[in-house]
Amino acid sequence: MSKELTLRPLEAADNPAMAQVIRTVMQEFAAVGEGYSINDPEVDALFETYDQPGSIFYVILQDEKVMGGGGIAPLLGGPEGVCELKKMYFYPAIRGLGWGKKMVEACLTAARQLGYRQCYLETIDRMTGANALYRKLGFKKLTQAMGNTGHSSCEVWYVIDL
Repeated sequence: MSKELTLRPLEAADNPAMAQVIRTVMQEFAAVGEGYSINDPEVDALFETYDQPGSIFYVILQDEKVMGGGGIAPLLGGPEGVCELKKMYFYPAIRGLGWGKKMVEACLTAARQLGYRQCYLETIDRMTGANALYRKLGFKKLTQAMGNTGHSSCEVWYVIDL
């Protein structure tokens, strides 16, 4: 297997592979109970969910194998002009190679082009690498959740002005 990685928009055929990435990573971080995004119906229908106005989802491929992904969509129950960075998960093999930064930058660029003013995200403390990345890229930690995502088990929230 080569080491070449590419980032591209999600295609319908990527749904099962990206769902597997999400489930594998969420299990790795013991984020599988009530209040976690692993239980969202969109996990099995990412293409259909993000093929909507104001949304986009990207995947990272290695030799045509989905190795990770992430996207943006309007923040459910949130203020107008705020999107959410969602479902950003990578297999361990591609972590630490700069693809998290590339993914966030691609999503924030798309968010700006779509007219959003802010981007919100929520995560968990034990995803230490992700938390460090978000802070390094300028996300500001919040004291409470925004919107109504249904992810009551997430205890860390960030926002960035676009």
